[in-house]
Amino acid sequence: MTADRHIFTEFEFAHLGEGEIAYLRKVRSDDLSRRFPALPPMAPGMELWALFGASGTPIMLSDMRATALAGAQEHELHTVMLH
Repeated sequence: MTADRHIFTEFEFAHLGEGEIAYLRKVRSDDLSRRFPALPPMAPGMELWALFGASGTPIMLSDMRATALAGAQEHELHTVMLH
């Protein structure tokens, strides 16, 4: 007997958890232009906290972890931490 299994398409997999899960990651200001292209230039070497949607879409940026977590709660997102 084989179990029915759903094979995710690339699109479905990319959007898995969208609107429900976000990830929090410490980032350096030097690397931000790639993820946040609309940001003005920032001083190099700063460590910041970034909140991303499950698909990698940037949601917010803060110099304080607690503020980024509060942003996730405000959007009713469950957070995970990436190192």
